[in-house]
Amino acid sequence: MTQNTAYDVVIIGSGPGGYVAAVHAARLGMHVACVEKEARLGGVCLNRGCIPSKALLDSSHYYYLAKEQLAAHGIKTGRVTLDLPAMMARKDKVVAELTDNVRKLLEAHKIEIIRGSATLSGPDRIEVEDGSGASKKPQRFTLKTGAVILATGSEPAAVSGLKFDGQHIVTATEALKFDVLPKHLGIVGGGYIGLELGSVWQRLGAKVTVIEMLPTIASGVDGQVGRKLQRVLKRQGIMFRMQTRVTTARISGKSVRIELETKKGSESLTCNRLLVSVGRRPLTRGLGMETLGIETDPASGHVRVDAAYRTNISTVYAIGDLVAGPMLAHKASAEGIAVVECMAGKAGEVNYDALPSVIYTNPEVASVGLTEEQVKQRQIPYSTGTYPFAGVGRSRCLGETDGFVKMIAHEKTDRILGVHIIGPRASDMIAECVLAIEFGASAEDVARTVHGHPTFAEALQEAAAAVKK
Repeated sequence: MTQNTAYDVVIIGSGPGGYVAAVHAARLGMHVACVEKEARLGGVCLNRGCIPSKALLDSSHYYYLAKEQLAAHGIKTGRVTLDLPAMMARKDKVVAELTDNVRKLLEAHKIEIIRGSATLSGPDRIEVEDGSGASKKPQRFTLKTGAVILATGSEPAAVSGLKFDGQHIVTATEALKFDVLPKHLGIVGGGYIGLELGSVWQRLGAKVTVIEMLPTIASGVDGQVGRKLQRVLKRQGIMFRMQTRVTTARISGKSVRIELETKKGSESLTCNRLLVSVGRRPLTRGLGMETLGIETDPASGHVRVDAAYRTNISTVYAIGDLVAGPMLAHKASAEGIAVVECMAGKAGEVNYDALPSVIYTNPEVASVGLTEEQVKQRQIPYSTGTYPFAGVGRSRCLGETDGFVKMIAHEKTDRILGVHIIGPRASDMIAECVLAIEFGASAEDVARTVHGHPTFAEALQEAAAAVKK
């Protein structure tokens, strides 16, 4: 069936980069196939990342509200108990529905979905091994195509001395489906994933300890925001071991004994589960890139591409976590559209200066543009304006007053350079800031824009008005 079919483009991987690229290519009139080795479409984001983690974050937040905060609103619930299997079932249902929607979307655009593992065998050929179980032996066949887009995403980075066993020493994948509430969850890495999953299990009743090599958590966010986030999470009950390195971890019965190296010397810590979350690396294993001589960065493992996302092999392109830049689902989707437009001779590009990032803790953190540290490093003259959510009427009504909005603008032109939010609904508020930066708005533009009252976004307007002119 597929052996003799020539496609305009074959996309390897059906995550946010792959399926968006496939749909956009089909809309531009291309004959498209998408190869996926997993049972469900959607990649890591929909199956083991963004979506299941947000489902659990929302569920755990409701649990925390019912247990700790509803009484202040005059709502008496009685004894609140946790039904972890039901919570996990809801999460799985959300994932199943969304991955099924991706399948329907591809089918609606007449995109051929090919199940199996893909390997590059030439600049215009892909070998696919179908291991779906339809037959006793895996079937191999060849796809012929005019172009290939690699969109296979990333995988958890390993740490020397910490061997994953899937039960006690785990990745985020296993931490999203614990069947028992851990008494003590250790987390190696104070980045986005570790903080989000730590928040889930801490809200549900686990003791959580975050172990971070650096002096600050959430490296990359604005320093003022990062410090505030750590203080709030610590107040909520998450413990932090900063400037501490894990040397080894040994499983003993139902516990994990962790050896630590601190500024004061060697120490040890015992927990029930240890989540290793120190970042991710490009997933290029098995693609056969070495056969074609596709170049990668030896330090990071990223596939090297030009401005059109083309590798050194003119018919092979790469996007998403495979290429340099933040490993974000929406970055991959934007690149999926851009690469197809470049292939079609259009002016496809991504404005990396206007890419938002979000940490879904409580309070949420959302940012776009330059941090104050980056502005200083580049010696750009700047002014800042901040406004606390404690001064926002909507925040007072909700009872969530932690955090602030911080706007950074060029001192001479007033053009917005960066916006950093820690507070309620930050993940939604940041969209206005992305649009402002995309269109080159000034702080005064935002300050003079009428915002509804009472809303959280008034904090953004006030922060813009506070920028010194």
